[in-house]
Parts: sequence; C-alpha cells; structure tokens
Amino acid sequence: MYNGVGIQTPRGSATNGYVQRSRFFVKPKTNTYSIKGFAPGQGTAGVTRKPNKEILEHDLKRLIQLKIVVLEEKLMDQGYTDAEIAEKLDETRKSLESKHNEDLGDNALVFSEKVSETQTHQVSALKQRQMETLKAALGIISDADREEKRGDVEAPCFLDNSADSRKRRRKM
Repeated sequence: MYNGVGIQTPRGSATNGYVQRSRFFVKPKTNTYSIKGFAPGQGTAGVTRKPNKEILEHDLKRLIQLKIVVLEEKLMDQGYTDAEIAEKLDETRKSLESKHNEDLGDNALVFSEKVSETQTHQVSALKQRQMETLKAALGIISDADREEKRGDVEAPCFLDNSADSRKRRRKM
C-alpha cells in the first residue's frame, strides 16, 4: 500500500497488489462559471411589444407637417401672397389636426394598411389591431375582460356553504 491507496498486502487477494488508476473516474470540476442572465428586452423573440403612442403621434404630426410644406410650395408656385399662403396653411393645419384628433378617439393611429417595415411601432400597432379583430371574430375574451366579468357574477346557490343549504341538501 502506497499513500493509503490499495490493500495492505496482496496475499490472498489473487492479485499482485499493483494499483492502477480508474479510467472511468471523472473528476468534479472545481472551476465555477458564472452564467449571465438575459438583459432587459433580450429573449423576447416571439413576443410582440406594444406600440409607443407618443412615437405614433409624432409620426402623424410629421406627416401633417409634410402635407403643409407640399401645399406651401404649391401655393408659392401659383403666385399667392404670403398672407394668403399663411391663411390657407392655417386652415389646412386645423382641418388635418381635427381629423387627427378624431382618429385618436378611435385609437386608430395607423395611417394606412401599407406600412414600412422600418416603422416598427406602426407595424406593431397594425398587428395589435388585427389581433383585436381576430379575437372579436373568434369570441376570445382578454384577461382584463375576464377578470371584470368574474367580479360581476355572483356565486351560484349550489356553491353556498351556509348551514341552511347543507340541511336542505341532507333532507333531499
């Protein structure tokens, strides 16, 4: 026996006492590796995020301003005076903003069905509207509506655990 490994004497063991190392022994790893968790927003590949309403409103305001600039150039080419141009621009701005405010009442911030892929908030708003129409068509209730309905419904009488109801059930 060397270093406390092996048998005291090979006598009677039917071996010569030579100790070999076990080739199937796997040493446990002493090094521990720290695993990084997900960063915020990472790992949400299939989940669609809600569109940011402020960004959608800003895009709509930019669209309104673009229409006004195009109209201004057209009026300048036609030879209107600066006062007439300013007056017509104010009228169109007010009409476009009133139309914009009506759209806000309906929560319809998507400008059209044709949306650029780079406008991710418009794409997600369009997708959200499509999912709402699909849920309405299939009769799927959202979690918030389900919780609201649970609060309105009273418990049926057979779920009443009072002593009177127990006595009535025993008599039947």
